Amino acid sequence: MPTIDYAVYRASESEQLRTASLLKMLPSGLTTVLEIGARDGHFSRLLTGYFKNVTALDLVKPPFEGDRITTVAGDVTHLEFADSSFDCVFCTEVLEHVRELEKAVREIVRVAKSHIVIGVPFRQDLNCGRLTCINCKTINPGWGHVNSFDRERLLQLFEGFEVHAEELVWHNDEWTNPLSTWLMDFGGNPWGPYSDENCCGSCGNPLIEPPPRNLAQKLACKSAYVLNAIQRVFYRPRPFWIHLAFRNKTRPNGA
Repeated sequence: MPTIDYAVYRASESEQLRTASLLKMLPSGLTTVLEIGARDGHFSRLLTGYFKNVTALDLVKPPFEGDRITTVAGDVTHLEFADSSFDCVFCTEVLEHVRELEKAVREIVRVAKSHIVIGVPFRQDLNCGRLTCINCKTINPGWGHVNSFDRERLLQLFEGFEVHAEELVWHNDEWTNPLSTWLMDFGGNPWGPYSDENCCGSCGNPLIEPPPRNLAQKLACKSAYVLNAIQRVFYRPRPFWIHLAFRNKTRPNGA
């Protein structure tokens, strides 16, 4: 069960472009920022170049330290901060994982005084990369992603804010179809992104690679792979991420 090698991950071309895009959207002249989903501290450290005080939040208190960085444990659906606590809220690669999405957005809006920066996958096909739990047989979404976004949906979620910067980043050609999805489910979803960082949404056990499959399952997965490859010829790649920077309509400068 592989874990993420953050050094390799952060050095990839796609990740460097994603980072550069998000940093371009940061407002200037503000003091405090809350990063939701701090993980390894990559962005928390970068944010100290733009804000005097950075609060780095994750479900478990982040295991890193840094000058002017305060690390805290917390849940985006129930942020233990007062209203308008931060000049800016920075939230990337988080909302696609959150089942109580509207509740999370309300909390982000509540604690943000003037600015919000959001980064999520763009129009992701949630049937790609599915995972079958070997313990309870529940089929889980790949990477724990339960929400798909486009510009219109984000504007609806953050309707009290106006967009002042936006960008589509990188490219993605991963699409599937109902038949391929059914075939892959029948075959046990052997090629999903299994790792010890993914847990079953039903029983909570780690999502580990399935045991050897029988001939029928192997044929089903191979057929699904071929169908998806053929389909890819007829679909244009779409952007991988959408980044939006929002500004409070009534307090654009945090006043």
